[in-house]
Amino acid sequence: MKKNLGEEITGTKTALLKAIDRFDQDNINTIPFEGSWTGGQVAEHVLKSAAGVLGAITGEVKPADRDPELHVKQLADIFLNFNSKLQSPDFIIPSNEPKDKQYLLAALEKTFDGIARVVESENLAMICTSFEMPVLGHMSRLEFINFTVFHTQRHIHQLDNILKHLKKHDNVKSIY
Repeated sequence: MKKNLGEEITGTKTALLKAIDRFDQDNINTIPFEGSWTGGQVAEHVLKSAAGVLGAITGEVKPADRDPELHVKQLADIFLNFNSKLQSPDFIIPSNEPKDKQYLLAALEKTFDGIARVVESENLAMICTSFEMPVLGHMSRLEFINFTVFHTQRHIHQLDNILKHLKKHDNVKSIY
């Protein structure tokens, strides 16, 4: 379980960093179409989420009183359904400030590396008590890490779509 999840988080980090690196400093702050975030905003959203997960999985925990994988399938079903539109909780909505691509890449790498270290060194069956996931409540480290994989994969898909749109419509202006 740990080896596969460690490979998943590392592979997801690599795919995310590659997706962000395909943007240049100018178009990372460009809105591709009305109602969309910029590539930089998507990256900041993923960073806020992953940093929150890292805080939760390194924070206070208690032994599981239920199957520590209980919510994994539900999380996959929610976040890997690319046809559904989801509403982000306010605390991980990105700012409207310009984003620095190199900062985002470095911060995401550091955060995902921290999550990978938890996979390798901690009991993933423990329930994290410092944060309750909206709707689901307290989750295990295993569930939080799987959430991060699924949530990030969803946003890699979104980043790919944003970049395709930007390349198709070269005349789109930066919001900054």
